[in-house]
Amino acid sequence: MSRTPPARRLRLGLPRRAFSQVLLMQLAIAAGVAVLATGLFLAPLSKQLDDQAMRRALAIAQTTAAESQIAEQVKDTPPLPGGPVQKEAERIREATGAEYIVVMDWRGVRWSHPTRSEIGRNVSTDPGQALAGKEVMQIDSGTLGRTARGKVPLYDSEHNIVGAVSVGIAYDSVRARLIHAIPGLFAYAGGALAVGALAAWLISRRVQRQTRDLAFSDISALLSEREAMLHGIREGVVALDRAGLIRLLNDEARRLLGIGDEAVGRSPDEALGDGRTADVLAGRVTGTDLVTVRGQRVLVANRMPTDDGGAVATLRDRTELEQLGRELDSTHGLIDALRAQDHEHANRMHTLLGLLELEMYDDAVEFVGEVVGDHRATAEQVTEKIEDPLLAALLVGKATVAAERGVALWVSDRTLLPDRLVDPSGLVTIVGNLVDNALDAVAGAPHARVEVELRTEGRAVVLRVRDTGPGIPAEQRELIFTEGWSTKEPPAHRGRGLGLSLVRKLAERQGGSATVGEAGGGGAEFTVVLPDALTETQPEPALTAPPAQQTAAEEES
Repeated sequence: MSRTPPARRLRLGLPRRAFSQVLLMQLAIAAGVAVLATGLFLAPLSKQLDDQAMRRALAIAQTTAAESQIAEQVKDTPPLPGGPVQKEAERIREATGAEYIVVMDWRGVRWSHPTRSEIGRNVSTDPGQALAGKEVMQIDSGTLGRTARGKVPLYDSEHNIVGAVSVGIAYDSVRARLIHAIPGLFAYAGGALAVGALAAWLISRRVQRQTRDLAFSDISALLSEREAMLHGIREGVVALDRAGLIRLLNDEARRLLGIGDEAVGRSPDEALGDGRTADVLAGRVTGTDLVTVRGQRVLVANRMPTDDGGAVATLRDRTELEQLGRELDSTHGLIDALRAQDHEHANRMHTLLGLLELEMYDDAVEFVGEVVGDHRATAEQVTEKIEDPLLAALLVGKATVAAERGVALWVSDRTLLPDRLVDPSGLVTIVGNLVDNALDAVAGAPHARVEVELRTEGRAVVLRVRDTGPGIPAEQRELIFTEGWSTKEPPAHRGRGLGLSLVRKLAERQGGSATVGEAGGGGAEFTVVLPDALTETQPEPALTAPPAQQTAAEEES
């Protein structure tokens, strides 16, 4: 037996879509403004119509009181329904369309009235102000209903007050004018509301396109997810607006680029300075997986344009991968060297075995001494001139690799470096890159030779690496320090054109320089100057005699 699904309950409230909510809110605002504007217009309009009616009544009263014969007739004739005052007042009333014109004497007795039976009776409202010489405008109720009234004093030829004139305009006519104006006012308000509704719909449609017809809750969730994603991923993200200014940086981008929140709102050139990294972020260098150097970090950048004219760039840290690539190259070279040494060692062992079988023991001892002495001489030559153990070990290893590649690696006689380096690892990186490049340049050439010179000038260290390769043309001597520039095919595991760029950046970071020129033999000569690369010399402590000797000396004295 199938169960009947529960009936869905009708839920009232705002729609979920941002487009619908914005449209409803704007329609409500437009309707509210139309109603408010209509109300604000009607309130002064009613007051204005009342004021116009009262002023019209006052003007009719002033015109009536200006008739000089009326004042004389009030003084000389009795208040009669057929009297001259009644006739003149009715003539003026019919000509002006007033509700009534009442002429009274100084006691408030009527001399004219649209209802003849009221003539001779006292007026129903207080005429004191008019009889006191004041003009009065008011909305009041009397025997003929609610009217807009105007009252003025009545003067005789000697300018004495002999009575007053009261004129009333039917209030129903004033209300009729107001009601007559309302439909037109509502028509204008409706037209304005329709225009507002159309504008609201157009704006809402634009909002719908820009928000991809998402609900506000979806947008809020997307923003939360974006923040979590941006600050959680291990790639740097830099967003730029259509003007090329940085508008977003995640935590990893700040770390990789070495900048903070002050970079937001600035161009890459202003935030990072001149260089390849700024060119990549600004889009002046295009391509995928662009390699750049920032400080001591090797970065891989990709830049993607966005629909609003801006762009988003992602940055990956390849410093460790680059180091691993260099170590892999060194390992390959070392393996090749070991393979060659294996053959050479086998040949030497065969030679030694032959000498022993021939019982040429003295020659065998001399042969072993020569082989061991060559290696020992190379190591001693390096360690005597370079006291820093890291650099000495590096050059000994490079000398072995160079020998197996058919290249003579020499340490210059002028080399002398004490063990007082401020940044040994930085100098190791510089020397290793320059020596590797020199070995690559002279590999396969006859009489290949690489010479390394390391000497000090005060606290500065001057490094020169010379080779007997083809050299570097003058027009390319600055270009070779550009990130990504290389004349060699890149290996599969990493890019080319980073070593010399890193050398110059490391030198400049220490306030030094890296340049290239022509060596004496026609090859290339790289010169790196590192000021303040050595620590201050420490004064040697004064030698003191042991306590026992001091005691003996004291006893002798």
